Amino acid sequence: MMLMGIGDEAGGSLKSQIHATCDLGWEFIEPRGIEVPGFAKGNLHDIPDTAFDIVFREFEAAGIQPYCFGSTVMNWAKKVTDPFAITLAEVKRTIPRMQRVGARFVRIMSFKPGDEEFKTPPEVFRRVRDVTNMFLDAGLQPVHENCMNYGGMSWQHSLDMLDQCPGLKCVFDTANPIFNPDRSRPKPWPRQDPWEFWEHVRDHVAHIHVKDATWNPAKKDADYNWPGEGQGQVRAILKDALARGYDAGISIEPHMVVVFHDAPAKAGNDDATRKNFVEYGRRLEQMLGGIQAELIRPSRPA
Repeated sequence: MMLMGIGDEAGGSLKSQIHATCDLGWEFIEPRGIEVPGFAKGNLHDIPDTAFDIVFREFEAAGIQPYCFGSTVMNWAKKVTDPFAITLAEVKRTIPRMQRVGARFVRIMSFKPGDEEFKTPPEVFRRVRDVTNMFLDAGLQPVHENCMNYGGMSWQHSLDMLDQCPGLKCVFDTANPIFNPDRSRPKPWPRQDPWEFWEHVRDHVAHIHVKDATWNPAKKDADYNWPGEGQGQVRAILKDALARGYDAGISIEPHMVVVFHDAPAKAGNDDATRKNFVEYGRRLEQMLGGIQAELIRPSRPA
């Protein structure tokens, strides 16, 4: 089991991301957005080569290993009607950078559906399949996140995506079902159930994102919580994963101080974000320690 966090959840700057990871004593990181001094913030596959070289050297000097690239490939900001050349260019930039830093996994998505859509267009499958094959051919493992995308519209849509794209695996986010409608059901679409989603996709999960949230009907959005204090079934899902022998990556994504895709005005400063990230990581470690103790505790004789 490898613990890590999504880099920009610890702050936008490279310094803050390294500082938080080292404070936790973690060896791995899931880099996503990153700000290098002298350069504009961008995803690790988008920043200039010179900025990437700085990131690579700083991670290496700190003893931090990028485990999974939190790419923007086909994410919720993209539509399947966008030129496919945009996606192909992102993939072609991502592959050599992953190979250089030794990252094996890359988070991808499957475009944002329209508000009323509940079926996945064939073109989505074709594009995701092509991207999957590009990464697999390079010896890299793409993992599809259950987020605001076609493959995240329900657990059925997720399994359909995997079936249509051989070799693709899942990164399961514990809180995403809380704010995503279940488009496999009749309208009005209810919110997805995290445990139900997990039960159906867990055999295909190669990476886990831990965040927790509670649905707030008044604002029609989620409030984010410490792990285990929301509706994400975080403890139950992690216990089930470990009991089944899960031994891969677990990455925190607190969202409590800053939400990556919110407007900049909502972002917290790096100091507050870093402190929250470190506390979140420590709480996750405590939770996992308790789970592991339960799993190894011998059962009492009847």
